[in-house]
Amino acid sequence: MKRILIANRGEIARRIIATAHRMGIETVTVYAEPDAEALHVREATTAFALGGRTSAESYLRVDRLLEAARATGADAVHPGYGFLSEDAAFAQAVQDAGFIWVGPPPAAIRALGSKSAAKALAARHGVPCLPGYAGNDQSEARFVEEAARIGYPVMVKAVAGGGGRGMRLVTEAAQLPTALASARSEALAGFGHGDLLIERALLNPRHVEVQVFADAHGHVIHLGERDCSVQRRHQKIIEEAPSPAVDAALRERMGACAVALARAAGYVGAGTVEFLLEGDQFFLMEMNTRLQVEHPVTEALTGLDLVEWQIRVARGERLPLAQDQVRLNGHAIEVRLCAEDEQFHPHTGRVRQFAPPPAAAFTVAPLRFDHALTAGAEVSPYYDAMLGKLIVHADTREAAIDQLIAALRQLEVLGLPTNRAFLIECLQHPRFGAGQALISFLATDAEGLRAELHARERLLHERFGAVSVLGDADSSLPCPYPAPRRLRHRGDERGISVQALGGGQWQVRSDDGECCTLQRQSLADGAAWVTTGASARRVAAVLAPAADVPHRWHLQAEGIDWWSEDRSFVPVAQAGTAQAATELRAPFNGKVLKIAVAPGQSLVAGDTALVIESMKLQHSLAPRTAGVVAEVLVSVGQQVAPGQLLLRFAAPTGAEAAA
Repeated sequence: MKRILIANRGEIARRIIATAHRMGIETVTVYAEPDAEALHVREATTAFALGGRTSAESYLRVDRLLEAARATGADAVHPGYGFLSEDAAFAQAVQDAGFIWVGPPPAAIRALGSKSAAKALAARHGVPCLPGYAGNDQSEARFVEEAARIGYPVMVKAVAGGGGRGMRLVTEAAQLPTALASARSEALAGFGHGDLLIERALLNPRHVEVQVFADAHGHVIHLGERDCSVQRRHQKIIEEAPSPAVDAALRERMGACAVALARAAGYVGAGTVEFLLEGDQFFLMEMNTRLQVEHPVTEALTGLDLVEWQIRVARGERLPLAQDQVRLNGHAIEVRLCAEDEQFHPHTGRVRQFAPPPAAAFTVAPLRFDHALTAGAEVSPYYDAMLGKLIVHADTREAAIDQLIAALRQLEVLGLPTNRAFLIECLQHPRFGAGQALISFLATDAEGLRAELHARERLLHERFGAVSVLGDADSSLPCPYPAPRRLRHRGDERGISVQALGGGQWQVRSDDGECCTLQRQSLADGAAWVTTGASARRVAAVLAPAADVPHRWHLQAEGIDWWSEDRSFVPVAQAGTAQAATELRAPFNGKVLKIAVAPGQSLVAGDTALVIESMKLQHSLAPRTAGVVAEVLVSVGQQVAPGQLLLRFAAPTGAEAAA
């Protein structure tokens, strides 16, 4: 194996490049038009333009990927994760074209890639499974009948794919038809296959998965478990190993089942067997026939390079370790940095300032940051919202949590919303600290986490929000006249006046009479050291305008991000809330999949008006108040931008407005 084509993008492409180059293997990356300047394109030995913008036009084009491999002299293909990594037809096409496939055999992907087929195989080999239905009859009537037999609550799942797409929790019969329709639609959009299954839902389990590895000589081992229970939208955001709930005896039982399933499928390469764990009882969810996003957690714990193992196994080599030689040392935790707000809505935009935490590296190390970020990079709506992964490894779980919080506080990604501060809140939560965060953690605690986050934002905005209107340079000359300014944060608008006192000092007075002196010292990286009273903080601030907010600032201090609008040159708002009540705007970039309303139709608060697809997920948009649709301003299939007007509602009558 001399040259590997990586059929992927972003941080996983960079991850594979790093190991391949260390092994003396050349690399080929492919790219769609939005990725032409991406880091994975620059770092490979050579790159090939696929053309197109969306996944379907580029990274999912089997013909173009094989053409790229032939044109660049590659002799192997690594799929990474996502895209075509679990597509048996792609694996077969790669092998039929004469290339080495760095992944499991196509037959194993077929046997395990379908959740229903995997459960049937597992049941024959003694792996515990939840009761469910995964038959060929996909009619609504059959699912209604089977759900009644299984008993509610049930989970609706797409048979194909992963990443939480096509999953819906159903707690009562009336919810089932809608859940089936939306899960099928999302599965078709994400995987091209709309078949579903249902199974009994456990309401308070953990999500614990086992990393397995197999070679072509019949050796299969496991490398311990990862706990991935902290999730939103059925997608993981925090992963750790070992699991706080798994002892040596349970690890041995779960590992034995995972190995048995992999061996039964004739598996070769890296794979992950995912379980639901409740007490000491576990049940199979699925097996992912690829490298997982969270594989660095296992690498940190074992000191192994799993991509290197993939390459060596694909070359026909034997596994370098036997089961009794695997050592798990210390504790490792990973968080997924995503372009999303604290409501888990994905966002796009430009990264206007980026600074990794100190000692960030791309090798197995106590502090590791796998990403594809650069200042000026555009985050598009065409791909997943994940920007990178921060991983720490320490002797104890407590030390790992502390290190990860410290690293997140020092990470700066400004220009678009990220979940960085929300992740810090999760890690600081007593339930997570005690190792008691279950899959239900964010369902029960997210609102409390958001409230804590908003309170911290308000405090920092009051202390340091004025930094955004002081200008780019430190003032050395005093000015006798205060300048009036108006700042808005989360809808709360307040007036202040700022007056240069000289030597980088400013007097800031609020409309309610509070006054403070603010000292601002510019730093070389564009941030500032700001002192007010007894508080001194590093404050980063960048102008990040939106379509309808030209003077919007993104600020960061103390690990908190907040957005401030400079309203100083905007006419004083009159009836702003009334205007908001007559409009529905896009909260993020996306494509309109469905319009559920028509002019003249009455809606109550919470009724779905439109469905938008963004970053591979579907999102229902609904008005906050009741109203009558006056005008629909978009059409199905249209791409929309953040802040774009989608619907206009009839102005409320006098009585309605008063209410």
